[in-house]
Amino acid sequence: MRREELVDTDCGIAQALGVVGDWQTLLIVREAAAGVTRFEAFTRELGLSRRALAERLGGLVEHGVLVKVPYSDRPPRYDYRLTARGEGLLPVLLALQEWGTRHVLGDGSLTGGLGEAELHRVRGLAGTRVPDVGLEAHDGTEVRLVDPEAWTVLFFFPGAYAPGSAGYPPRWGEVPGTGGCTLECVTYGRRHAALVGAGARVLGVSTQHPEQLAAFAAHAELPYRLASDQDGLASSALRLPVFRAGGSDRLKRVTLLVDPEGVVRHLQAPVTDPAQSVDDALDVVRRLATTT
Repeated sequence: MRREELVDTDCGIAQALGVVGDWQTLLIVREAAAGVTRFEAFTRELGLSRRALAERLGGLVEHGVLVKVPYSDRPPRYDYRLTARGEGLLPVLLALQEWGTRHVLGDGSLTGGLGEAELHRVRGLAGTRVPDVGLEAHDGTEVRLVDPEAWTVLFFFPGAYAPGSAGYPPRWGEVPGTGGCTLECVTYGRRHAALVGAGARVLGVSTQHPEQLAAFAAHAELPYRLASDQDGLASSALRLPVFRAGGSDRLKRVTLLVDPEGVVRHLQAPVTDPAQSVDDALDVVRRLATTT
């Protein structure tokens, strides 16, 4: 469908499809979220012809989804970076990913556990570099996924709530894979001093609002920060597995051990024993941080 053929001017869906209405354009946005910025890198990752890629990049720039940032004058070369408007598409990508995983690759069942396709994708993160993403922490500060001064135990979890707060979605406990978030967070708190002593910081990430995370962190007396990925920045950048519950996308449980250069050196997926996974992470930190 050509963009000029869209005449439904009152429909946001139609107008959005006029900007990102084919699979190639959406995959360009996906790669931009993952940190791909240069023409040759897009070509390599997506296998598009140069003409097709140039046309779609130009359209995304024209519509304010990407912005061109020069990095070379002779010859002229540009990085293509997501704008705030472009980042607004990330929840759409997550919704498509969740729907495709659940209904196309899967049998339609709602689960917080990892399927085979998700496991394959997550395990492919080993050895890759984590994009430079900043999130709002529960204490109101910005926190980066990578700390150049320390290793990072980066654990993603579905959700944990303080008692008496506007908490768990209806029928949350019936969704396989959602149990154990509080135990995981609290166990990281108990092992925090040992992890810091081994040269690592701890960062927990969920899609909850910062206020919900702040209430839970205060209740559990956590000595480390929790970060909110409510806008899908980290989820999209890392193409993390999600499921939908309570009207929101929730992260499935995955743990990454990231070195100070931002490289994923070890990962845990699936995490079937949240408490034991913390001790396993500590053992790996002690081994890797002292040998590099």
